[in-house]
Amino acid sequence: MTSLSDLADAHPVIGKRWRLDQPPEQARILGLARDALDFLFATGQRYAFEDFFKERDSHHRPPPAGSAELRESLDRTRRFFEKLRDEPDSAEEVAQSQAILDALRYIDSTGQHDAFAAFQEHVAANSPPFVVASFDRLEDAEAWLVSHPHPPDPANVLVADKYHHVVYDRDTNIRRLPRSRDLEHYLAELARQEHPVAVASFETREEAEAWWRTQAEPARRAWVRVGGEPHLAVYHPNIHHRALYPLSIASGY
Repeated sequence: MTSLSDLADAHPVIGKRWRLDQPPEQARILGLARDALDFLFATGQRYAFEDFFKERDSHHRPPPAGSAELRESLDRTRRFFEKLRDEPDSAEEVAQSQAILDALRYIDSTGQHDAFAAFQEHVAANSPPFVVASFDRLEDAEAWLVSHPHPPDPANVLVADKYHHVVYDRDTNIRRLPRSRDLEHYLAELARQEHPVAVASFETREEAEAWWRTQAEPARRAWVRVGGEPHLAVYHPNIHHRALYPLSIASGY
């Protein structure tokens, strides 16, 4: 049975074939496979994925769902990795290709086409690390985690706009929310990739937050200056949350 660690170990079969000068169709196929693996991690579907393949009808495919374009892309990606699995360059590629095929089958069979398409948009926009929930206080987040019948794991949540990992072990019922440095690493890398050019400037954070709330159709992310300091204004559409992240928190990363 394919496990979460098998999914994590499947990336080399993608990376081995990634080329800067590759045909656009291959780039789309490899990118979709990468996103499918990352989607299961980012949305915390460890146990749901493993339980799915224990069920007798896990091979059953429901009626077509999602856009015709996405269904076609899933099918092309499936055929690509079926060929790799059946004609591998190495023994490791059999398991790696099968893990990707299982990830695709799981997304397809559980009808998560819209959520997966939204995640692909998140990746294409180079948005901050994906989060599944947001809370104003740590006490609220801890109450949510304690009462959740099936906590997402692994996943990130926001607590007062600070990233926290969701840690859940079903066997021991351990539930934790340790601080995460994913955002700091992301901001440091983003600042290396692009110069922070502000689309608006404000004297105070309150003014910036008020402006960000009034944006009817906010971008997923935009640079602003608050009191002279660059901030990344971010919209998390899956949880309908807007945040301002100061670039200074990435200092040292």
